[in-house]
Amino acid sequence: MSRTLLTRCSIVGITCLLPLSVLARPKAPVAEAAVEQGKFILHKFAQPIGLETWQITRQPGGYQLTDKFEFKDRGTPVPLTMKFAYDKTGTPQSFNIKGKNSRLSEIDQKVLVNANTVRVQVDGADRTLEKPKAFFPIAGYAPTAQQLMLMRYWINHGKPAALRTLPSGTVQIAKRGQDRFTLDGKPVLLDRYLVTGLIWGRETIWLDQSNNLVALVSIDAEFDHFESVREGFQSLLPSFLSKAGEDEMASMKEFAGKASSDPSKTLALVGGTLIDATGKPAIPDSVVVIANHRIVAAGPRAQVAIPDGATRVDTTGKTIMPGLWDMHAHFEQVEWGPIYLAAGVTTVRDCGNEFEFITAVRDELAKGNGIGPQLLPAGLVDGTGEKSLGVQRVDSDADAQKWVRKYHDAGFRQMKVYSSMTRENVASVARYAHQLGMSVTGHIPSTMGLVEGVEAGMDQVNHIVYLYDAMQAEGKSPMSKGLRKIKLEDLKSFSVASPEAQKTIEFMKAHHIVVDPTMALWEVVTRNWPSTPIASFEPGVSKLPPELSVSFAPPAEEKAEDKEKMELAFQRMLEIVGALHKAGIDIVAGTDQAIPGHSIYRELELYVKAGFTPLEALQSATSVPARVMGMDKETGTIEAGKRADIIILDANPLEEIKNIRSVDKVIANGVMYDAAPLWKSVGFKP
Repeated sequence: MSRTLLTRCSIVGITCLLPLSVLARPKAPVAEAAVEQGKFILHKFAQPIGLETWQITRQPGGYQLTDKFEFKDRGTPVPLTMKFAYDKTGTPQSFNIKGKNSRLSEIDQKVLVNANTVRVQVDGADRTLEKPKAFFPIAGYAPTAQQLMLMRYWINHGKPAALRTLPSGTVQIAKRGQDRFTLDGKPVLLDRYLVTGLIWGRETIWLDQSNNLVALVSIDAEFDHFESVREGFQSLLPSFLSKAGEDEMASMKEFAGKASSDPSKTLALVGGTLIDATGKPAIPDSVVVIANHRIVAAGPRAQVAIPDGATRVDTTGKTIMPGLWDMHAHFEQVEWGPIYLAAGVTTVRDCGNEFEFITAVRDELAKGNGIGPQLLPAGLVDGTGEKSLGVQRVDSDADAQKWVRKYHDAGFRQMKVYSSMTRENVASVARYAHQLGMSVTGHIPSTMGLVEGVEAGMDQVNHIVYLYDAMQAEGKSPMSKGLRKIKLEDLKSFSVASPEAQKTIEFMKAHHIVVDPTMALWEVVTRNWPSTPIASFEPGVSKLPPELSVSFAPPAEEKAEDKEKMELAFQRMLEIVGALHKAGIDIVAGTDQAIPGHSIYRELELYVKAGFTPLEALQSATSVPARVMGMDKETGTIEAGKRADIIILDANPLEEIKNIRSVDKVIANGVMYDAAPLWKSVGFKP
């Protein structure tokens, strides 16, 4: 002890020497060894983007699950921590979750269980309620380990038909079957479950024979694809995605049979005003005959014979027009199918998805399984970078050839390039796509401008912000790098009449470029403030289920300068859309999701605000997209021989474009549905 600091103490009169360090430092508690632990690999669009680590330890009276969940989404960290305590019978004692559950949203929730009550705190708001007989604390899709605990709780409590969750909600869990996989040459048997009520829509979960969670296919808080796979099972992810798509579509079959007409019977729509979208005047007192999924005849009642035995649908006082197209969709859940049909959308272009999921869903719909529109997926590719999306990487000419061929052979009509591509690789994608008769759409990658993207071979452009950037004078702040980074003085000085803007318009026209501006999305982004919430311009937001509507709450704070800048940015976007349309450039209606089902209506309303006639706005969602996708001989107008995609409205949108919101019935590929039950089937108000 020659160099140890000492102190004197007296214990019942005996002097002793102890190291000062022992007196100064209390004895550290011995860490409890984990009784169970694990790791999940976190994915977005099938791309591994993060890691979840968890462990269960003993504590007085029971156990505690501690979880660290973190991923990086296109350069933005999304960290989340959680602690969950429960007693030896599995009864919850406390739950504490804090952090971010997407790039755009934060979460701070606590549940404390007492003898007869439960105290719940959500983002600082505190309430106490009577303790339910059975309940489980959980806060959405993350973390995965808490979904594991939910499944075990449900199994141990007799697999109830419904289980209350706190802070809010009710979940339903159903076993759907067993799946056999091969992993490292060995057979693996997993039980497949469908979970509803935890997020908006369905999740698919696989448990092994010991009730350990192996995989979760869900969505995150941005409603993007999210998957979590237990370490060691990553190679099975494509199989999980494909199976989830097939099974979730199959789960909707029963409802589909109840909601639809018999497509084998001839239908006659009699008495309505017909807008055929060809550009001809509307036809009052019309007849449209449908048989074998096709339009047999359409025109004035006096000129169209109604076949004997046809089922007559009285459309007197109503308006008949082609089904709508949404040219910027992301069909990431099967629930989008009923939503699109309820809204009158009978064809969607999916602008980026997981290959296995979207092909499974598309094929099930084509076979008549489930409910949904005609799906036209675009093959997503991106380059390697911090903000890459998906797993389809194109970093060379060989990569481009491989992915274009794979998408083409799977029946895709179009490629979509994303933000991390180089000019050379965009050119390679475009060259191979054009050789195979495919077109190319997408973002303008961050390494180039609009002119370079078009010169590299892009045929179409997603989002109006890239047009604003191209129309600005050199040195001005761009929109595509973030709306909040734009300088107010640059917005004030912008004009679509400027030489730069006019040069861009002429360039677009000369190259026959098609634009889907996604104006309804940008309106939500720029105009959602406490003084002007979304409901002030988009009434559909009030019809969303609670799990969705919470995502559209305005920010807590409203700064006058920020609001002025955002609203002026949106006004400039409208001016650009109007100028493009006036110049004869094709504009196609697309929503990029935004307010599900309703933003397609707002998109058309905004086009009229930008200078379209009501008919031109309707054509941007019917005949124009059919033409630019090379399908105008098959669909897009109401003419004999074409696919029977039709909507019946309670009011005429040529009189007021807002009447497009009055969808009563939809006919998709000859099958007729009432809109109201479709809305209700996914938790929306009609």
